[in-house]
Amino acid sequence: MQAQIITKVASAEYYTAECCYINELSNQAHDPAVSIAEARVKPGVTTRLHRLHGISERYVVLAGCAFVAVGELPMQQVNPGDVVLIPPGCAQQISNIGQTDLVFLAICSPRFQQHAYEDIEPE
Repeated sequence: MQAQIITKVASAEYYTAECCYINELSNQAHDPAVSIAEARVKPGVTTRLHRLHGISERYVVLAGCAFVAVGELPMQQVNPGDVVLIPPGCAQQISNIGQTDLVFLAICSPRFQQHAYEDIEPE
């Protein structure tokens, strides 16, 4: 890694098949230890059930409220300031239960790479 300041580019946000919007704030090959993405989920939307192989993930809720399901834990509500720890290979899903966008940071270690993503939503 090298010293650097990365400026957020709002227009870099994109919609995913997981049913949320993602803006990769930092996901670079020369910083393989971690990636940081801003995720945004519209009101009433539930992301697809999925897991990441070989990657630990942390959600840091910035705005909105949601129910989150992680592994065998009972579904529970999360609010701004809450942190969700998701071990590698653990099933995960989040539902925006509020009236405004749910916004959270998705911090992955090592950095997120698409090949590690597995959709496990039942058909």
